[in-house]
Amino acid sequence: MAASELYTKYARVWIPDPEEVWKSAELLKDYKPGDKVLQLRLEEGKELEYCLDPKTKELPPLRNPDILVGENDLTALSYLHEPAVLHNLKVRFIDSKLIYTYCGIVLVAINPYEQLPIYGEDIINAYSGQNMGDMDPHIFAVAEEAYKQMARDERNQSIIVSGESGAGKTVSAKYAMRYFATVSGSASEANVEEKVLASNPIMESIGNAKTTRNDNSSRFGKYIEIGFDKRYRIIGANMRTYLLEKSRVVFQAEEERNYHIFYQLCASAALPEFKTLRLGNANFFHYTKQGGSPMIDGVDDAKEMVNTRQACTLLGISDSYQMGIFRILAGILHLGNVEFASRDSDSCTVPPKHEPLTIFCDLMGVEYEEMSHWLCHRKLATATETYIKPISKLHAINARDALAKHIYANLFNWIVDHVNKALHATVKQHSFIGVLDIYGFETFEINSFEQFCINYANEKLQQQFNMHVFKLEQEEYMKEQIPWTLIDFYDNQPCINLIEAKMGVLDLLDEECKMPKGSDDSWAQKLYNTHLNKCALFEKPRMSNKAFIIKHFADKVEYQCEGFLEKNKDTVYEEQIKVLKSSKKFKLLLELFQDEEKVLSPTSATPSGRVPLSRMPIKPAKARPGQASKEHKKTVGHQFRNSLHLLMETLNATTPHYVRCIKPNDFKFPFTFDEKRAVQQLRACGVLETIRISAAGFPSRWTYQEFFSRYRVLMKQKDVLGDRKQTCKNVLEKLIQDKDKYQFGKTKIFFRAGQVAYLEKIRADKLRAACIRIQKTIRGWLMRKKYMRMRRAAITIQRHVRGYQARCYATFLRRTRAAITIQKFQRMYVVRKRYRCMRDATIALQALLRGYMVRNKYQMMLREHKCVVLQKHVRGWLARRRYRRTLRAIVYLQCCYRRMMAKRELKKLKIEARSVERYKKLHIGLENKIMQLQRKIDEQNKEYKSLLEKMNSLELTYSTETEKLRSDVERLRMSEEEAKNATNRVLSLQEEIAKLRKELHQTQSEKKSIEERADKYKHETEQLVSELKEQNSLLKTEKEELNRRIHDQAKEITESMEKKLVEETKQLELDLNDERLRYQNLLNEFSRLEERYDDLKDEMNLMVSIPKPGHKRTDSTHSSNESEYTFSSEITEAEDLPLRMEQEPSEKKAALDMSLFLKLQKRVSELEQEKQSLQDELDRKEEQALRAKAKEEERPPIRGAELEYESLKRQELESENKKLKNELNELQKALTETRAPEVTAPGAPAYRVLLDQLTSVSEELEVRKEEVLILRSQLVSQKEAIQPKHTMTDATILLEDVQKMKDKGEIAQAYIGLKETNRLLESQLQSQKKSHENELESLRGEIQSLKEENNRQQQLLAQNLQLPPEARIEASLQHEITRLTNENLDLMEQLEKQDKTVRKLKKQLKVFAKKIGELEVGQMENTSPGQIIDEPIRPVNIPRKEKDFQGMLEYKKEDEQKLVKNLILELKPRGVAVNLIPGLPAYILFMCVRHADYLNDDQKVRSLLTSTINGIKKVLKKRGDDFETVSFWLSNTCRFLHCLKQYSGEEGFMKHNTPRQNEHCLTNFDLAEYRQVLSDLAIQIYQQLVRVLENILQPMIVSGMLEHETIQGVSGVKPTGLRKRTSSIADEGTYTLDSIIRQLNSFHSVMCQHGMDPELIKQVVKQMFYIIGAITLNNLLLRKDMCSWSKGMQIRYNVSQLEEWLRDKNLMNSGAKETLEPLIQAAQLLQVKKKTDEDAEAICSMCNALTTAQIVKVLNLYTPVNEFEERVLVSFIRTIQVRLRDRKDSPQLLMDAKHIFPVTFPFNPSSLALETIQIPASLGLGFISRV
Repeated sequence: MAASELYTKYARVWIPDPEEVWKSAELLKDYKPGDKVLQLRLEEGKELEYCLDPKTKELPPLRNPDILVGENDLTALSYLHEPAVLHNLKVRFIDSKLIYTYCGIVLVAINPYEQLPIYGEDIINAYSGQNMGDMDPHIFAVAEEAYKQMARDERNQSIIVSGESGAGKTVSAKYAMRYFATVSGSASEANVEEKVLASNPIMESIGNAKTTRNDNSSRFGKYIEIGFDKRYRIIGANMRTYLLEKSRVVFQAEEERNYHIFYQLCASAALPEFKTLRLGNANFFHYTKQGGSPMIDGVDDAKEMVNTRQACTLLGISDSYQMGIFRILAGILHLGNVEFASRDSDSCTVPPKHEPLTIFCDLMGVEYEEMSHWLCHRKLATATETYIKPISKLHAINARDALAKHIYANLFNWIVDHVNKALHATVKQHSFIGVLDIYGFETFEINSFEQFCINYANEKLQQQFNMHVFKLEQEEYMKEQIPWTLIDFYDNQPCINLIEAKMGVLDLLDEECKMPKGSDDSWAQKLYNTHLNKCALFEKPRMSNKAFIIKHFADKVEYQCEGFLEKNKDTVYEEQIKVLKSSKKFKLLLELFQDEEKVLSPTSATPSGRVPLSRMPIKPAKARPGQASKEHKKTVGHQFRNSLHLLMETLNATTPHYVRCIKPNDFKFPFTFDEKRAVQQLRACGVLETIRISAAGFPSRWTYQEFFSRYRVLMKQKDVLGDRKQTCKNVLEKLIQDKDKYQFGKTKIFFRAGQVAYLEKIRADKLRAACIRIQKTIRGWLMRKKYMRMRRAAITIQRHVRGYQARCYATFLRRTRAAITIQKFQRMYVVRKRYRCMRDATIALQALLRGYMVRNKYQMMLREHKCVVLQKHVRGWLARRRYRRTLRAIVYLQCCYRRMMAKRELKKLKIEARSVERYKKLHIGLENKIMQLQRKIDEQNKEYKSLLEKMNSLELTYSTETEKLRSDVERLRMSEEEAKNATNRVLSLQEEIAKLRKELHQTQSEKKSIEERADKYKHETEQLVSELKEQNSLLKTEKEELNRRIHDQAKEITESMEKKLVEETKQLELDLNDERLRYQNLLNEFSRLEERYDDLKDEMNLMVSIPKPGHKRTDSTHSSNESEYTFSSEITEAEDLPLRMEQEPSEKKAALDMSLFLKLQKRVSELEQEKQSLQDELDRKEEQALRAKAKEEERPPIRGAELEYESLKRQELESENKKLKNELNELQKALTETRAPEVTAPGAPAYRVLLDQLTSVSEELEVRKEEVLILRSQLVSQKEAIQPKHTMTDATILLEDVQKMKDKGEIAQAYIGLKETNRLLESQLQSQKKSHENELESLRGEIQSLKEENNRQQQLLAQNLQLPPEARIEASLQHEITRLTNENLDLMEQLEKQDKTVRKLKKQLKVFAKKIGELEVGQMENTSPGQIIDEPIRPVNIPRKEKDFQGMLEYKKEDEQKLVKNLILELKPRGVAVNLIPGLPAYILFMCVRHADYLNDDQKVRSLLTSTINGIKKVLKKRGDDFETVSFWLSNTCRFLHCLKQYSGEEGFMKHNTPRQNEHCLTNFDLAEYRQVLSDLAIQIYQQLVRVLENILQPMIVSGMLEHETIQGVSGVKPTGLRKRTSSIADEGTYTLDSIIRQLNSFHSVMCQHGMDPELIKQVVKQMFYIIGAITLNNLLLRKDMCSWSKGMQIRYNVSQLEEWLRDKNLMNSGAKETLEPLIQAAQLLQVKKKTDEDAEAICSMCNALTTAQIVKVLNLYTPVNEFEERVLVSFIRTIQVRLRDRKDSPQLLMDAKHIFPVTFPFNPSSLALETIQIPASLGLGFISRV
């Protein structure tokens, strides 16, 4: 195939880029041979010309098709080269968030720097048992491959984890170990991983340091061997270390640190226990301050020190040893501060009393003088003498540093030894898986001896890797039988020879170290002379004579020669070591320098006998004192070379698996990809070499069927033959002319690199041409269809338009005529209106004008009149004013004049007064007056006399009249008193009147004020009323609005309450289901513990071989299974005692079983009583709640009762499980110690455990002997009361018999008697206790009812007191009527109960009468007294003549085991299901129980039920993998349970019975406890049935639901070329969907044949569909190749077929379809559009059954199968995550495929009449008879 066929226009290529390493570009025109330039366009749109190399003319690498981008396996790419690998890794890492990718046999792991949810236990279970190529790449897939190959090939495995510092090597190794601990089934031994992880803080503190690239860089390599036993369970581990970077102890580069432990010590120097170490800040010590970076951001060294000390304690390093370690480390720090003073050029000395050296010697416990002397001197030994030579200052410093490094290296190895002691396995190791966590290829600016050793180790590992890859390629070609030529792959043996061969770099370095005056410069010259220009891999730098370059497989590395010799010598003077060994106070220091054999003794010999790898550095084995100096001269390079050879031997002896860890960036940013750093690491770790080897051969491989399915479109119909292989050959010969480009193997077609891309191009061109033809035809058809539709539309439009135009024209004519008419009238109207308007305006103007003129005239006249009036008044006022002014002036003048005249007159009178004449005139006037007065006196005298006479006359008359008056006075006095009284009254009345007037006045004033206020109030009120009216109107509207809102809210609240009620109901149902699930899980765990307990007992019986004769005893058929189900005190199987006596005499097993049995029985009886009391209390509370609540709230209390009951059962089983676990742990300890051959020795642990158990039981028997005597005497006295004739046996005889019991038979018989009496007494005690509790409960109920009645009466009394008398009487009457009615109803209920009791007692009376009659008949027979005493009294069956059978089966007690054997143990389910009625064994067993109940034989009932349960368990344990057997006994157990309910006599179960069936109810025993036991057994059988069908379905599900193409041709095979691991693929048949449906039909038909309840069948089907959906979805989430549009269609079709199966079986209402909803939504998610925000919203609303993690995972995994599909954009996935961030769902990615829904057994009564059942002879039950 020519390049011109591929390098055509629009072809995409990769071109180099300095920033992104490789850039994608597109050809703008075809390439023609001879072109020197390619016209390209970059992805960002820029065009450029790419010049080809004129020498090589090599074209740029082609880019793979888009559908191949993101492949799981890099070797599946069509074009295998560096840019394709880099781009594929980037797309998977950035876009799909996938950190793992296969590269052939290598797993490439990119560190995401973020916690991912892909390491849970569900992911481990999903990868467990899967082939490596079937699932997406994962570290678990590599671990599973190693584990599987170890188990299958019986060959040890290795997982080699390499990569740069910070790439995630340690985390990958940790996850691999976690996987081994989980899948190996060794949960109890998983602490090995925890111990290894606990060693991490220690190893990190002493082996990790800060470098320029990583803050926590491991400076050593480690190889952890995880040991497994023969059952491939983890038993231990061993860790080995390599190439500790000792030089870091004494030197650190810039921005680097020493080992963490030193800084942790300095940070903790202030602690009290560290005071003696005399430490300080890290900058104080020379060994910790050289890097200049003593702190790490975000790291607290003090806290890390606490973690380190805790880890040491956890791994068994005591506090004293820890302080010893810290003393040594502190001593190293102080040793680094020791300084030297030069005396001359060849000698030096330590300053006297040098403080650092003094502290060092104190800490080490050595002499200061000796250490200071030997730090500055060395001893030289010759053949004849030994002398001491001083050394220079430089040599002294080097010797000091070498001593520090040597001490630290020995301490490191000592700690590793102690870690291995903690991880050492005590059991012999069968195989192991090694995990190698080793440094990757390193290159720095300055590379020294350490980088040289690391790169040397990587060269060896790369060579081994290349050979392994080549070997796998060769095996693949040979397996397919294709001709092949030797693949030319890079063999780095020349580089290895350059390093390790004779006269190689290491050899010359060792030789130079032996030279007395060897130096780095002379060694460099030797290297140049030996290898320069002679070896192509060795070069010399241009600008340096002290460096050399080696071309490694990954890159060229320049090494600086400076320091090589010193680091290789690692010179430690023997005298310094002897000084340290002379320490007598420091034991740990002496241990560090012991012989190598002693140091390595704990881990030197592995259990498998394999020669172990030596640790690095290898310490000299000092076998003889004379060899000490020679051993110390062994160089580091030589040691490392030996260690590396041993490591390679170990790896070559194992099957390797490779994990290459990649560091995506140097800044630890999550999901950030730096192309430069990534490609540098890919080149260094060998991934690209794997690609090159694969590309050199036939990297693309297809099966013939895959090739045919993919490229069927390139074939014509005539090319398709019946033989697919021949068809593919014919087609390929036509498509690819060069036959060297492909080869035909047995099962596959092999293609050279690029051929698949060529075929894909041809296929795409063919599909594109077909698409164009289809598009052309479809578009033509569409356009013709569109044209015809447009033509018809145009004609129709024309017709309608023309009609419309005609109608418009006619309308126009009509409107024109109408317009003219309208205009005529309109114009007339306008003119008339205008005329009228003008006329009206004129008249109005005239009126206004005339009015205006008249008004003006009137105003003028009015003004004139008013002016006249004003004038009149003004003039009058002026005249009056003038008159008044004149009058005042005149008056004033008169006054003045008169005053003047008066003054004159006064003056005259004053003058006259002074004269005599004045006085005379005055006397004359007085005389006249006196005369007049005399005359008056005379006249008055005369009048007096006349008056006196009159008075005398009057006196006479007065005297006469006085008497009269006196009487009148007396009378008047009387009237006066009366008047006074009246006056007083009047006064009081007047006062009252005054008061009243005053009050009236006040009242009137108040009235006025009130009236005023009233008026004001009235006014305000009226105003307020008006406002209130307004507000009222507003309130009315608001009220209406509120009423409407209230109505709406009430409606909403009702709806919300209904929704809430429904949600609460659902929640309560979920809680109930959870309780059921917990309870059933506990049952499952309990049954598992029972089985394990039985297995341990069987194993113990086999291991404890034949102890002393006579000391072996068994407890008959009792087992732990049986003990769990014998509730209360009813210890089973009294009838089975003879059989016990005939079987094994006595085993020690009985001691274990009986003690456990009695404890469990007592505890269970107590729990049952507590449960019953709690149940009764709960029932009462439910009744009270039911009275108060509405009808819709009746269900929650019942549900609560179920929850309470389930929780009580769960607690009960948890306590029982704890006890059983304790017993099992004790047995397990004993059994683990009995693996040795001395297990039966008297001192063995198992013997002691059993002996203790036997001793306890024998002591218990001794205690019970006396009780046996007393109880037997009571039994005898009772028998004597029944049989008075036979009284020969008394207590004395029995006592003598017991004392004579010496042999084991008599002891066993006494034990039997003890059990019988215990049963009797316990049953009596239980009955009395139960009756007492019932009475107590009834009294409590009565008290409670009386309290309630009292409260009710008080409430009624309080209510009646508030009522009127008439209503009170009516209420009391109503209450009395109600009370009497309730009492009447209670009495009627009691009467009915009494009637039932009477009927029951009558039945019992008949039975007792019958037994008494039989007893009297038995007494009349002649029997001996001994027979009466020794043999149990058996009832004699008197045959009766009955017309009808009673539905019972009679059998003898000794036939019980035969019944169980024939009916249960040896019954064939298939024959019973085909030939007999369903559930026949259950009916037979119940009829036998009915007969035992009829006989009132509780021992027989108990024994039969217990034997039945144990028999079913034995059958299921023996044939538990057979679906038919499990289904058969699940059906029969449920039918037996339903029969016990149907015929129990309880009203709730008798509703559907016929009268005849009601007559068959049990009469004497209440078997409710056994119903619970059978229900638990049914649950266990159901869980076993689910496990069986899961094991059958699981291999079919993935193949049938995902891989098989149900719709042919829809999902064409994607050209992945995925390399299936031949070592991992098992030969399995291919399953299809039809296989699954056939299996479902088989399950359904078997269950129907067995008569299983329909509801139970629905639950089984629901569980099956859940398993199918969960497993399918989990595999879909872990397989990128399955997440495509076409696969979604296949899944939906498969689901529709399953739904159709449900419809055919009428199981759509079983809930099975709902369990497939997550799978359906995942399939829809694969098919829906995934572009816009609307699509995102639709996806979020559609995928409500999927979690956010599952949705994002499916979108990330979505992969187009064809070029026409589009990938999901990262932005769209981010949109989905943003929309779903508020959703609260589980972060778990996978569904729990092991989840089992809680099962229920709804009551299903049978209509079959018991008396009609016939027993077929084929069952072999001839010993039972119908009754």
